[in-house]
Amino acid sequence: MVKLVMTTLLVFSVVSWAIIIMKQVMFARARRASDEFLERFWESRTLNEAYDAAREYTLSPEAAVFVSGFNELKKISAARSEQGRAETLEMHLAVMDNLKRAVRKAQLIESDRLGRSLAFLATTGSATPFIGLFGTVWGIMTSFQDIGVRGSASLAVVAPGISEALIATAAGLAVAIPAVIFFNFYSNRQADFESDVENFSTDFLNLIERDILSRG
Repeated sequence: MVKLVMTTLLVFSVVSWAIIIMKQVMFARARRASDEFLERFWESRTLNEAYDAAREYTLSPEAAVFVSGFNELKKISAARSEQGRAETLEMHLAVMDNLKRAVRKAQLIESDRLGRSLAFLATTGSATPFIGLFGTVWGIMTSFQDIGVRGSASLAVVAPGISEALIATAAGLAVAIPAVIFFNFYSNRQADFESDVENFSTDFLNLIERDILSRG
């Protein structure tokens, strides 16, 4: 049973470290892509030019939000052109409502993408100490059973089971501690990205709304 516990902890550890490394690479690439996209976005003279730039930075959450909003704008513009009706201020404001919903949906999608697999780190951090503790309890039970069978409480009888028990506890903590540390670290990085995306979305929507109001 203790070997099963140790194997379970090993699986948790391997998967956790794979997620940790994957997230480090993903966040680093996303930050670099976002910085480059934002620089090109504010240098763009038209939304079409910004759209062409955004399609090059698929790892940037801001670029994904912009592409989603721009595609919604194109759909609405095409529908308005087919109808051939004069656009009123109320119609422009309705366009903004649709655009805001599209942008909000894109924000949620990007937030889910950035936070994917972090739940496993949280589960690892909370569950593995108890798995290790279970191995500890089992090892101690084995030691007491050996005492009862052999009728001796010497160190030679007790030591193997106790050592297995202590190793299981240490292993559980060794798996849990990095998982908790990196879960908090990446959760904070995700929150930073979400804040940056929210700020960009606000700026983007403000640009569109000013343009609509100036035409209305």
